[in-house]
Amino acid sequence: MYDDYRPYKPDYRRYPKVPIERRAGAFVIDFLSVWFISAFFASNLFIQLLVFIPAWLILRILIVEKNRGQSLGTWLFDIKVIDPRFNRIPDLLSLCKRELIAGGGAALAIIGLQNFSNGLAMLFLLSPLAIDCSLALLDEETNLAGHDRIAQTFMVQTERGFSLDLRLKKIFGQIQRNMRK
Repeated sequence: MYDDYRPYKPDYRRYPKVPIERRAGAFVIDFLSVWFISAFFASNLFIQLLVFIPAWLILRILIVEKNRGQSLGTWLFDIKVIDPRFNRIPDLLSLCKRELIAGGGAALAIIGLQNFSNGLAMLFLLSPLAIDCSLALLDEETNLAGHDRIAQTFMVQTERGFSLDLRLKKIFGQIQRNMRK
């Protein structure tokens, strides 16, 4: 009876798949907004990181938990994070696992981006975030990033949001049509 134990593997095909561009846009919005907040409070890199990490955790854990699985960036791009095993918003522990990995990579990326003098150090510090997020590019079926795999979370499209990318496409399409006339 217990010899045939297999861990539960959710059927990701039943969820609407989120394009990589939308996930990247949502992450960049969250990253830049938290980086702006931390840079506003401190010019010293160490103090800036002391502000960045709690701000990242607040935006990506507490707000996600209270806002039906959406942070600022994911709300702007109509995405939410779910736990596919239970088809609901992930519990606090799963969100913490997910965001400690993504936030740690983002914090290292800030250090690398502010260290323009040494290109090798910049590449080295950007690589954890790049490796984590590039796993979503390699996995064409589910688009799971490294932090999604470890925390067993999944990003899905939702109707609840601002649809920033679709609105920008519409505006740029109107501008192009007007320029052709």
